[in-house]
Amino acid sequence: MNKIFQYECRRLMSSRFFAGLLLVVLVYGWQVLTEVTILGAAHTAPFSPWSFGDYISRMLPLLWAGTQLFLTAFLSPKARRTEALTDVLQDSCILYALVRQSAVLAGTAVLALAVFGEGLVFYGLYFHWYEWRTLLSPFFLVLMPGLVFGLGSGWFLGQLKSWLVYGWMFMPFLWRILPLPDAFGLLSGTFFSQYPLTLEKLDPEFTVPGVNLLVQAGLLAGGAVFSLQGKNRRRNQK
Repeated sequence: MNKIFQYECRRLMSSRFFAGLLLVVLVYGWQVLTEVTILGAAHTAPFSPWSFGDYISRMLPLLWAGTQLFLTAFLSPKARRTEALTDVLQDSCILYALVRQSAVLAGTAVLALAVFGEGLVFYGLYFHWYEWRTLLSPFFLVLMPGLVFGLGSGWFLGQLKSWLVYGWMFMPFLWRILPLPDAFGLLSGTFFSQYPLTLEKLDPEFTVPGVNLLVQAGLLAGGAVFSLQGKNRRRNQK
């Protein structure tokens, strides 16, 4: 399975599509950094965890869409016909599903690391600031739950109908304009622009209320459940 994983990763990340998507992500990310992040979020410094979290939350919809597009490489009718030729073992469908989801996760991780690295380059060029360790918390708090949920739910929907994935890729753009409860602020991005204003300090220390952490944990768990349900559904269809 390790060789199959390496093959799927090469197939996914050596394509022109991946290179084009990476370019789009970097161009959009630089626009966000130089036009929005540079002003600081909620009256905090541009290089504070709050401002960086705002940048990451603005990048989440594009990374989510990229994850869904990666999934289409394994959920299209053509890919399923190829998969039918490889399912020769009783549990092979589950193993191949795991390998393919891992390849999608690896591709998404590369895009996410590019977003993180671009932020560091921006801070170095504009502010000569390199304390990147302080940015890890908002990076993982925003992207890991959101993208794991996007991967699992997208895989599950794709097992139902492959075209559902194309509609699902626009969901993050929708929830950014919906009046979601404050508990979902890390998902919608409102947390970084609103919560610091409730703290009685200028440029306060980065903290996250328990209710927001609970929602993020729920997204992680939900992504895992959807992923497993998608595998079970694929096995039952055999």
